[in-house]
Amino acid sequence: MPITLNNEYHFHVFYSRILPFAVKSRPLFRSAMVVVNSQSDHGPVVPTTPLVIFLQRVQQAALQTFGSFNFDPKHYVDLSLKFDLPVVKQAFDHLPRTVNGSVSGSDLNGFLTKFLDVAQEDLEVVDPVDFVGEPDGFLPKVVHPGVRDWALEVHSLWKNLSRKVSGRVLRNPELHTLLPLKHPVVIPGSRFQEVYYWDSYWIIRGLMVSKMYETAKGMVLNLIEFIDTYGYVLNGARAYYTNRSQPPLLSSMVIEVYKRTNDVDLVKKALPALIKEHKFWNSGIHNVTIEDDQGTTHNLSRYYAMWDQPRPESFTIDTETASKLKNDSEKKQLYRELASTAETGWDFSTRWMKNASDLTTLSTTTIVPVDLNAYILKMELDISFLANVVGESSHALHFAKASESRKKAMDVVFWDEEKGQWFDYWLNASSNHKDVYKWDASYQNQDIFASNFIPLWVQSFNSDETVVNKVAQSLESSGLIHAAGIATSLRNSSEQWDYPNGWAPVQHMIVEGLVRSGSKEARSLAKDIAIRWIRTNYVTYQTSKAMHEKYDVTKCGEFGGGGEYVPQTGFGWSNGVVLALLEEFGWAEDLSPYCQ
Repeated sequence: MPITLNNEYHFHVFYSRILPFAVKSRPLFRSAMVVVNSQSDHGPVVPTTPLVIFLQRVQQAALQTFGSFNFDPKHYVDLSLKFDLPVVKQAFDHLPRTVNGSVSGSDLNGFLTKFLDVAQEDLEVVDPVDFVGEPDGFLPKVVHPGVRDWALEVHSLWKNLSRKVSGRVLRNPELHTLLPLKHPVVIPGSRFQEVYYWDSYWIIRGLMVSKMYETAKGMVLNLIEFIDTYGYVLNGARAYYTNRSQPPLLSSMVIEVYKRTNDVDLVKKALPALIKEHKFWNSGIHNVTIEDDQGTTHNLSRYYAMWDQPRPESFTIDTETASKLKNDSEKKQLYRELASTAETGWDFSTRWMKNASDLTTLSTTTIVPVDLNAYILKMELDISFLANVVGESSHALHFAKASESRKKAMDVVFWDEEKGQWFDYWLNASSNHKDVYKWDASYQNQDIFASNFIPLWVQSFNSDETVVNKVAQSLESSGLIHAAGIATSLRNSSEQWDYPNGWAPVQHMIVEGLVRSGSKEARSLAKDIAIRWIRTNYVTYQTSKAMHEKYDVTKCGEFGGGGEYVPQTGFGWSNGVVLALLEEFGWAEDLSPYCQ
């Protein structure tokens, strides 16, 4: 398969687009082109901004001054400037320093107070225009009084998480790493004070239950704006996220809003952007070609960030991680792997590591992931459907055929008939010949991860009763299902996308895939998983008065841990999934919501 790491990958990203909603006519960024390195440098790099580079220096100084206890590097690159960058930079450079270059706590705090504002100042709490305390027809199948009261509390959290970009960002975008967005948004919460790409899908699923269609539509329009500006949806709405995307679920968001609103104008606006996004994921560095045993070639996609330096939001962490490597070339490759793994949404997991105990062995760019290709298959089906809605029959036919080709490729490359799972495929450089990789069953990663079951979410697979039954049986015997839901993996590595953590998106996709199959047995399994997940969310909420980013599925009523930051609350996608599952299954009056 082609690792297109050469100079044929020439596309331009213009940051200079004038946003029509800005108060003044200011460019979002100076015009910048994607820099394509030589093949030995492993691909393209999207340059970051001078502001981000400066805030990385502030982040490093803060770690040196304040120490690592409760230190969150993201906090410092989310700061905004009170004055123009040259003024702030000069003040920083003139701070008194000790022999080892550190700044005293009082001096650094004084500088931060005088010259910088915290991230929360860039956003304003906004009352959603479509929020009501109890929408008409809200969760009619939830009849248990305690669960219904809780569901209404979760619904009310949308108000707590609703934001709009402040006027100060729109007037002076060059002073902020937050990107200007036209429409109000729902953020995940806690340290995540900006929109994230794949989080938005499950937030929107919850907004659909809450009848907040205008808010959801605005979020979709913001993401379309990213594609219009950059050519792809960014990982998140920060200047330092322009070098990568995230799991591509925009088409799924459009479908969900359209199903509830029949908004054809939204479809017309979305369709060209979705086609552009599809091209992004199926060309250049993201495209991979594999030849099967019959000599037929298949095109699939992979994650591949356009970055080879420490991630700005984790600059000090990535620098420390890479410190054990010997040379700059190895470090650059690790930095690309770290950023590419962040693009997967599964950051971090042993799923991407050659050595499960060593993060420096991340190899994400040499892995063809099951779930990414399931998302793109769904994108192709979605685009075909949406094209039919607006009478674009040629696009409808083209993407229907593309979905058939990807379905066939996934059957060949990922599917294991005996085990009833789809397995990630690891690329082997020695099998590469003229940009095509020869398929070899031994390069399937046979370790068990929840991602092995994600294709079931897509109609191409959940419409096949034989496949559904086999996959459901495999899931039941996989060891992933625990007291409180589906674990992400079987390996306890201390990484957050491994055992014992369970995540709302994973539960939802697998459960919804089982339900959509129409099989009574599959629906029964789905309902059992959903009840476990809802219970742990309910009980944890009663004890902590918060919804959490992730949960420990081995213990009902416990939130999750691990990873490079402390557990977060809020929490956008957890709220959305709980509401979506309650809409699907309801909650009977005689069914206890407490741990069993």
